[in-house]
Amino acid sequence: MINYWLKLGAGVALGLCLMLSLLIPAASSAQTNEQATRSRNNKKTQQAAKQAAKAARVFDQIMSAPDRRIPQDLLDRAEAIGVFPGVVKAGVLLVGGRGGRGVISRRIAGGWSAPAFFNIGGASIGPQIGASSTDFVLLFMNQEAVGSLLKNKVELGAEASVAAGPVGRAAAASTDAAMNAQILSYSRSKGLFAGLELKGAVINPDNDDNVPVYGMKASDILTGTQQVTMPPSVQIFPDTLKRYSRR
Repeated sequence: MINYWLKLGAGVALGLCLMLSLLIPAASSAQTNEQATRSRNNKKTQQAAKQAAKAARVFDQIMSAPDRRIPQDLLDRAEAIGVFPGVVKAGVLLVGGRGGRGVISRRIAGGWSAPAFFNIGGASIGPQIGASSTDFVLLFMNQEAVGSLLKNKVELGAEASVAAGPVGRAAAASTDAAMNAQILSYSRSKGLFAGLELKGAVINPDNDDNVPVYGMKASDILTGTQQVTMPPSVQIFPDTLKRYSRR
């Protein structure tokens, strides 16, 4: 009888050891995966903070030039604003392309939403060679234009009408282009800021950044249907917009 209980106890102990040998690596693996996810999200948030700060700086510099800034009446009518700093355009012979990243905030009561992260890109055809860097500012002038941002991608000039935005104090903000276009586009290259008819460019959400930073996609951030927790490090962009336009 004693031998029986000894054998039974040894069997139970062996079984427990086997179970622990299976559970401990699984728990360790889960912990490692959680740490990796946390590290990746922290890195993405740091990158997002740099992108938001860069966009805020570009917008502040543009609006600090009274004679060449975006007219205040257009700015106050905009339902969303996007800034894409340092978009690179490169070409060889007859084929070229451009690409970059930026942020878009939608107007909300008393200010602007958390910035959603987007990519901008597109091909170009025609004689070209070399490379250049350009800052782009986009004003989304109505709810329909904002709605286009909730799709997987939007092509300017095809799915949403776009026109060169007027600049300066004496700009004719009531021109047909400015009044009827869904999106007004501006560019700054080599220090010169002017309206640019940015047809053919494609904008699509960068959810590889939005999800780690906010836990949701760009469409959820901009619809305002869910509570968005905005990291303080990216708040510089909506705060900058608020300094120049609030309603």
